[in-house]
Amino acid sequence: MIWDLLFYLCLTAIIYIYGGYPILIGALALFRAKPVRKADYVPTVSILIAAYNEEEYIENTIRNKLELDYPREKIEIIVVSDCSEDRTDEIVDKYADQGVRLLRQEPRAGKTAALNMAVTQTKNEILVFSDANSWYQSQALRKLVSNFADPEVGYVTGKMVYTNADGTLVGDGCSTYMKYENILRSMETCVGSIVGVDGGIDAVLRTAYRNMHPDQLPDFVLPLKVVYQGYRVVYEPEAILNEASLKSTVDEYKMRVRVTLRALWALLDMRILLFNKQNALFAWQLWSHKILRYFCFFFLVGLYLSNMALINQGWFYLITFVAQSVFLLIAIFYSNLERFYGANTLFRLANYFLILNFAAMHAFFKFLRGQKQIIWKPRKG
Repeated sequence: MIWDLLFYLCLTAIIYIYGGYPILIGALALFRAKPVRKADYVPTVSILIAAYNEEEYIENTIRNKLELDYPREKIEIIVVSDCSEDRTDEIVDKYADQGVRLLRQEPRAGKTAALNMAVTQTKNEILVFSDANSWYQSQALRKLVSNFADPEVGYVTGKMVYTNADGTLVGDGCSTYMKYENILRSMETCVGSIVGVDGGIDAVLRTAYRNMHPDQLPDFVLPLKVVYQGYRVVYEPEAILNEASLKSTVDEYKMRVRVTLRALWALLDMRILLFNKQNALFAWQLWSHKILRYFCFFFLVGLYLSNMALINQGWFYLITFVAQSVFLLIAIFYSNLERFYGANTLFRLANYFLILNFAAMHAFFKFLRGQKQIIWKPRKG
């Protein structure tokens, strides 16, 4: 009886996390639509870039921002070098005569501290956050800020598109994952605010920015702080960021552990939003889209163990156990399988699903030990 209860509890939770919540939020989007009132709005903008040892990408990134289809006199670019040890500072200085400002953060203190520092150096209306290897399409900035014509909007995130795919498995899995996330963000925008953002193409009202602790994840904490102030956080699919996917499974795994660990601390810091009666809809979104997603590994382990205990209780349990086992083997040995059978989306998705949930489990145990990660390393595209 206990094993049956555990089996169906875990199965229901997994179905809800990846299928039930999207269906419910989609239904709300159809019947409770709250469109963003966009307009051709052209405010002053500060593009903030935190960089550490980014000599490979920083020049192309600066040129990309200088060439955006936006009035040049209304843009300033600030690069905060987080104690870079390569030629990053030298490269940024080459563009000083074009209005690009270099700030150096010493000692090294991480991305969040770098952004806090940069914000004190500008008074422009909108702050835009870019990674050092983020390539914006020409209309991206215009599309991003058009949402601020709606006075209810305080934060906007764009659409990340992974490019330069060289057939690496994680890249394809990650791209599919982002498509799934972007569908959720579109539906969440329709009902009010989204729960997660990308970080590489984000914008916030200068007046809505709040300083964060160095250990807090800006891509997660700042949007929550904006929601707490009563603003909407929305998704703009036409503000497109191109970024190379990670080429190494190990790099992808480490990145997922780091992001999840910082997100768990962020949820603890902003736990008031999880029990906020004034915005019960967003509280439900946080629980469904983030809390349950990060702890899905509990349900996956519980489902497998309970299924193993019930394997002799009928054909249904036998089939589900075999299905789980096959999925797990595909996820683990996907590279060997593709060597024999060629590229296969199922193999890649299975592997990426395993990476996400193992990374969440790893991050959770780090969280229990009180570990935090403040210093970051550049994404390896």
